[in-house]
Amino acid sequence: MKNSPAVTPRPHTLNSADRHTLSLTGVTDVDSFDDTAIVAYTDFGGLTIRGEDLHITRLSLDNGELDLEGSLLSLVYSGVGGRRKGLLGKLFR
Repeated sequence: MKNSPAVTPRPHTLNSADRHTLSLTGVTDVDSFDDTAIVAYTDFGGLTIRGEDLHITRLSLDNGELDLEGSLLSLVYSGVGGRRKGLLGKLFR
């Protein structure tokens, strides 16, 4: 039996200026977005960003970077370990 090497989580940082801009690193996926909410995933869990007039200004999943602007109202982390795999992942937790 082979031992698989331990996976090192991608570093995650969050920087905001004046509750109007937000820069994230360590982003592995973006599940959904509109002008009131953005749901992103990192190796440390999900992140829901709520606000008004939200716009993604830059997204590079290869580099794990996400920049957005708008009126930021809340940032809420959920779970640990990244994204669940759709409906079946939710059913078979």
